[in-house]
This record gives sequence, structure tokens and C-alpha cells, in this order.
Amino acid sequence: MDKLKRFKILEKEIKRYDRDYYQYDNPSISDANYDKLRSELELLRSEIGENNVQTDLFSRVGAPILSGFSKIQHKKPMLSLSNAFNKDDIIDFIDRIKRFLSIENEDSAQSGVNLSGINLFCEPKIDGLSFCATYKDGKLLHGATRGDGIIGEDITKNIKTIKNFPLTLPIKDLIEIRGEVYMSKDDFLALNSRQQEVGGKIFANPRNAAAGSLRQLDCNITKKRNLQYFAYGLGEFDYKKANIFSSQQEMIKKFQSWGFATNPYSKLCDNIDNVIGLYNQVSESRFGLSYDLDGMVYKVDEFELQDRLGFVARSPRWAIAHKFPAEKSKTKIEDIIVQIGRTGAVTPVAILAPINIGGVVVSRATLHNKDEIIKKDIRIGDVVLIQRAGDVIPQIIEVDKDKRQDGSIIFNFPDICPSCGSELQKIGDDVVIRCLNSFNCKDQIQESLKHFVSKDAFDIEGFGKKQIDNFFNEGRIKNFIDIFQLENREKISANPLIKKEGWQQKSVNNLFQAINNRRQIELNRFIYSLGIRHIGNMIAKILANNYISADNFKNSLIEIAQLNISDIDNNQKYNDLVNIDGLGNKIIQAIIEYFSYQNNVELVNNLLNEIEVIPVILPKNNSQLSGKKLLFTGTLQLMSRAEAKDKCERLGVKVISSISSKTDYLVIGENPGSKLKKAEDLGVKIITEKEWLNLIDNS
Repeated sequence: MDKLKRFKILEKEIKRYDRDYYQYDNPSISDANYDKLRSELELLRSEIGENNVQTDLFSRVGAPILSGFSKIQHKKPMLSLSNAFNKDDIIDFIDRIKRFLSIENEDSAQSGVNLSGINLFCEPKIDGLSFCATYKDGKLLHGATRGDGIIGEDITKNIKTIKNFPLTLPIKDLIEIRGEVYMSKDDFLALNSRQQEVGGKIFANPRNAAAGSLRQLDCNITKKRNLQYFAYGLGEFDYKKANIFSSQQEMIKKFQSWGFATNPYSKLCDNIDNVIGLYNQVSESRFGLSYDLDGMVYKVDEFELQDRLGFVARSPRWAIAHKFPAEKSKTKIEDIIVQIGRTGAVTPVAILAPINIGGVVVSRATLHNKDEIIKKDIRIGDVVLIQRAGDVIPQIIEVDKDKRQDGSIIFNFPDICPSCGSELQKIGDDVVIRCLNSFNCKDQIQESLKHFVSKDAFDIEGFGKKQIDNFFNEGRIKNFIDIFQLENREKISANPLIKKEGWQQKSVNNLFQAINNRRQIELNRFIYSLGIRHIGNMIAKILANNYISADNFKNSLIEIAQLNISDIDNNQKYNDLVNIDGLGNKIIQAIIEYFSYQNNVELVNNLLNEIEVIPVILPKNNSQLSGKKLLFTGTLQLMSRAEAKDKCERLGVKVISSISSKTDYLVIGENPGSKLKKAEDLGVKIITEKEWLNLIDNS
């Protein structure tokens, strides 16, 4: 299977799963399957090369908050954790920490792998909903959900209803306490029983029930749900100034003295065998607990080391989640269908005989692509082993060949698009089979429209997938522009919405108002909404931060797309695009290709006539080095390259990979390479590692 094709399929799937999980408390894939997809995505990125497969999935956390809740911005982002699945993964985690901190491995007389003085605080990973409670002057200021990691939902009233949740603290410092809200298994069963009696929503598992209960607009409903919690971490807090704890273990003890509930199975470990021993102990006993766990979390105990390690993309370097294994079962494939995505990708989907696994009925599974079907020899009528750890679409692990019947049917992947009849093709080494009739394929247009109004794009309230399908089939909307012109066209329509069954004047007015409310949009969301291949949320933000305005973005890309091959290398706008940190060749080519089509250029121009795109205002960085471009060469002696790069990024310095006349500094270590000669030729300022560290101190 082509790695890049597989990567893009995974990217799309994971984004959809994130929305289902974080926004709607209704996961569509199991935790274990999701974790494996994330792990596979990260492995593919390392094999293909980061610059060729940039995606916002490695920096984004959660999903945007739903309407109806007030917004609260976290003073420090609420990040996710990277995952481990076995002992080797934990050893790799420790080795990465040692390399970053330049700690040499030491021989140890102890059993297991020596952590070289890096103690790990180990705690159970509760399967609930993350919260952040902020205290100021000793009083609870507000509570918030994780949201998208930056902005969460205001649940202050709701969190106050949780029994024994501290509303005051014996310190005046501003402090963010973080933890997990959960529902016990018994309370979950009792809630579903009550819901069934009154015809209410039946929750799939305790995690969904806890999330749905905490995220209630009416706090009286939350109060009746008997939610519980564990506190386990900090957000904003100057622990050095407060001088009351300096490690994870000391912090937990202080939390306990303040009245917070903490998990009794948490423990400090000093070697890998102790870590794995605790993991096995909790894993074997977790089914007897009153609450659900989905793994263990290991954190570097000392806060000073946590500060040095910092963060990478969407997760801290100093913590990792060690997941418990997934549940498995067998069922039959009743059929295989294909779906056409907005980029023309053809994705096969297995229709399963419904089966209950861990209290959840599953009936569908993505088969990813044609190569996956061939590789696993999956046929209609086969009995397959599937796995899940939550209430979600399962992953097919393997076919039970011993139970294959003579009547099993080999799935013939279609040669023509089931939507528009065009020939399906593979392009180059891309293993994704696509319909290339993007401007006339009904399914692609509909999926593009759904992407356009999605939560991360224009987020038009009340205008979801069902409405898109309905309006498109009726001919009311055919492209992005039609959405914003819908109100005017309805006024002269022979069959206006007001005459449509189920629509009244109020609902029609609400729809038009929702559309008009989105005539202003941030640049990154606008770029994302266009649906350009390989452009996820993070890449859209990178592009927005570089181009600042929609006109600059559009005009620059149109100019580049119109260049002759002989002129492109000498074009400043093209060089500016290529030198944007975080863009690989695939992304750059996809952007240029998009603007090479006149249909797309006209679409963007017409769209900009209907809306206002808010320019980017970059946050100010007080560092004197902010905005500078810097390159390292040679071996650094005073710290690892990773830690050096991390320090740069915290100061707003752009660490680049190739030298040019626009490079501000070349930092040389021992045995510098050819970049030194090139820097001398270009007149780039050359400084030693020590001089660079002095610059940091002075800035």
C-alpha cells in the first residue's frame, strides 16, 4: 500500500472521529482503534518525511466548542497525550527524554531499565471528560471543558453541583486545577434505566453519560446525575513563586490536603519494571473498579524537568498514556459499499452483521482502500475478527479463513465512479483510487459543501449534512456562493422554502440569519473551508499567519499557478511559499494545483464578494528575537538539538532547514557542514552556540 495514500485516508478519518468524540459525546470509533490509527499516522509521517505530510492533527486537540455555551480561554492549552501500547514504547519514551535532556544512559544494579534519576509518577487514566477549574483569591472563578484545547465551554455552574468539589482553596495565587469528571458504572446503569422509562437518550457508556451530563445548559440536570471526579494536574500556576510543591507527587498530596479527590492507585516509580508491574496490576483489577479506565499515564515527576522538556505539537514531551488492550469479537460482513469523498477518494466500507461488544452495537467498519481489502483478503460473507474499546466503529483485524463459506464473494472494486460515471484512476504512486471529475461529480460537490459549512470552516448553525443533501438535490445550492445568495434567490423562487413541508417562516428566517451571521470569518477558517487537498486546520493556520489577508493569499497563489516552469524558481512569491516552515512538497503542489483551475479562481473571487475575511493579527512576542530566522549546523555541546529548537520556538524564532539570504543567524556547533560556506557567501550572520545562548539570555 502506498504510504502517502494511507496517511491521507487516516487523516480524514481521524478528524471526523475527533468531532464525534469531543463535540457530540458520541464516538464513532473505539478508543483502541483510534489510538492505533493515530499511532499508524505518526509512523507513516516519520517514514514519508514530515515536510511531505504536514497535517494539523499533530498539533490540534479536541474540537471547537458547540454553540449554547459561553467560551473560556485556557491560560495554558489543555493538550492531549501521545500513546504507548507496550513496554518497548515506554522504553522509547524514556530514551527520548534522555536524549532531549542530554542524559547519558547508566548501568543499573536495579531490576529493569534504569531511569537515570528521572522518576515517573504513574496514575490511572480515567475514561471521562477533562475539566479545568480556575481559582483566584482562594475562590473558584470558573470551570471549563477541554474544548479545542485553547477555548473550552463554561461549565462553572455545573461543576459546582459535583459533590465535595472544593469551591475555595487556602491560597490566594491564581491556579488552574485540572482533572477528569466521570460517572460510576452503577450510576450509568441507573441513568439509562431512567432515560428508557421516559423515552430519553440512552448513553452508550459511562464516559458519554458523564460528558453529556456535565455539558448541560441546565445545571439542575447535572446535579441529578451524581458525577464524580479526580484531580491530577495543573494549568496556569507559578509553582516556583508559591513554593508549596515542585513535583507531581508533592502536588497530588497538596491536592488531597485541599479536599480534592485523587486516584488512590497513583504511584511514583523509579524503573521500568515497577512501571510495567503497576500497569499490569491496575489492568487486571480495573474491571472490579466502580469506574472505567482506559490505560495508565506516566509523567516525569519533577516540574523543573517538565519545564525543560516542554511540548511538541499537541502533547507534552514529559508525559505519555499507556493504553489497555482493546476488546475483540467476531461478526459477519454482509456487504461492502464504496463512498466518494470531497477530494474524489473512493473509500470502501464493510456493512457488518450487528454485534454487541461491551454493551455497544457495531455494524460498520471502514476498509480504508482497495489494497487493504486485497492484503487481508476480505470478502462479502466472511467472518472477521474486529476490535474496539469503546462505543465505536470497529477495526477489522483479520478474516477467519476456517469459517469462510463457498458462497463468499470477492469484492470487485468499481472502475467507474458510482456517482458520476467517470473512470476511477490512480495518479502516480498514490494508492488512493479517485474520481477526477471534481467539478461535475455529485458526491464530491456535496461532500465539499458539507466541508464548507462544517464546524472548523464556516460553522453555519442548523445547516448540516441533511440540509446540504436536501438543498443540493432540489437544486437550491450547487456551490459555496449559492449558500450566501440563497435568501435573495428564495424571494423569486417558484418553489420557496416556505412552501416546503416541515418549513415555516420562523425556521426559514432562522436559516437565513445563521447564514448571514457567518459572512465574517477568520482567514485560517476561510482557507480550510475551500477544501484544498492536504490542507487541514494546522496548515490553514500556518498559511494564514504567513499571508495575513485573504487577498494576499489568493493573489499570491494565482500568480504562482500562472507561472511557466522556467520562471518559477526565480519568482519571489513562489520562494516565499516554499520557505514557509511546515509545508512539504505535496502540500505546496496541492495549493498551486487548486489555483491553476479557473473554476476555483472564479469560485474564490465570487465568494470574497459575499463575505468578509478577517485578517490575521499575530500575537506580539516580547522577545527581541521574535520573527528571526535561524539555522543550526554542526554538533551542539551545551544541549541537544531538540532542546535548542524548542527554546527558539518559545521565543518566536523560526528554525528553518535551508539557508538563504533571508536567514538571520547561522548557529554553528562542532564540525559544521556545507551550510557554513554558503552562509559566508550570502553574508548571513554566523554565531557560536555560546553566543546564541547569550542572545537568548539578553532577549
